Amino acid sequence: MIDTGILLDAFQKNGIRFFTGVPDSLLGHFCAYLSDHVPERSHVIAANEGGAVALAAGHYLATGRLALIYMQNSGLGNAVNPLVSLADPAIYGIPMLLLIGWRGEPGVHDEPQHVKQGAITPALCGTMGIPHRTLPADTAPAIECLGEMIRLAIETRGPVALIVRANTFEKYSKSFAQVSPYLLKREAAIARIVSLLPADSAVVATTGHISRELFEFRERTGRGHQRDFLTVGSMGHASQIALGMALANPGRPTVCLDGDGAVLMHMGAMAILGASGARNVLHVVLNNGAHDSVGGQPTVGFNVDLVRVAEACGYPSSLRLEGEDEIQPAMHNLVWTEGPHFLEVRVAKGARKDLGRPTTRPEDNKKSFMDFIASNETTGS
Repeated sequence: MIDTGILLDAFQKNGIRFFTGVPDSLLGHFCAYLSDHVPERSHVIAANEGGAVALAAGHYLATGRLALIYMQNSGLGNAVNPLVSLADPAIYGIPMLLLIGWRGEPGVHDEPQHVKQGAITPALCGTMGIPHRTLPADTAPAIECLGEMIRLAIETRGPVALIVRANTFEKYSKSFAQVSPYLLKREAAIARIVSLLPADSAVVATTGHISRELFEFRERTGRGHQRDFLTVGSMGHASQIALGMALANPGRPTVCLDGDGAVLMHMGAMAILGASGARNVLHVVLNNGAHDSVGGQPTVGFNVDLVRVAEACGYPSSLRLEGEDEIQPAMHNLVWTEGPHFLEVRVAKGARKDLGRPTTRPEDNKKSFMDFIASNETTGS
């Protein structure tokens, strides 16, 4: 395994002193080390991977030095446009180094949303013309490989990539500051919100802990999973899935359970939803100020007044809650009046250590959900 401290020192000796990206569980130990050993002005956790590429480009334009961009391979989709239309040698020729966590590597068990992306990761880099290598899992070869790839980026005037397998980095423990001062547990908030919905409501849950906690709530209560679409991938797009459904089926209450990291990743979705006129949508953001599902790195969720953003985006009503006792009266007003409505619920960071994962296949989830949408089912929520 690679010593993260020696690796960071190698980056810096090779002229890389600016780091940006979106947290990934496979890169978690390295990202945690960055947070402890790199000044804030030199380490920016970006809203999305495309934004990280743009930050790296800006750094290069100002300094003439490469930056490191870290991401999960699922984030390559967000990064494709700026990589090929901005940084590519055929356009502006901006060298940069990508560090890509290889979720869904063929032959390695992973969650279903990573299978396709894992299979195409090296080929996708090749299609974009990005030279790439798999980072060796030992410190000395990794440092040698790092130096070679940085030199290649400079020579080719473009992006290069290092693909990182699971268990590549030595463990580095960081207890991120408790960024949430709120006591309400996200899982309790989800259970309370969902239990107050009309029986025919459709629920779209964002990726990560929110989908997992919703799934377990349905398991505990024995109410079935047919009302819920679990967006196990596609981070940041749950609200637009909900909007597409709501516009097609205006008589059915439609609820999006979103997270602060997800809503910040594609914040323009709020403007589209707010301006849509979809009266049957409730957009809930469970905000704990952290990328909770991939290591607890902070977001800027508490630095942004999401309620006022929603107002500016055209939501007829927007509200912030901080306690479980506030949920029931708020839900009564939001569910039974015309929307779209926006509800921010500030919650504590963290999840149960024994939190499980959905046991149904995405295809089965889709089928049962579509059957529910097509039905006139009105049994209890």
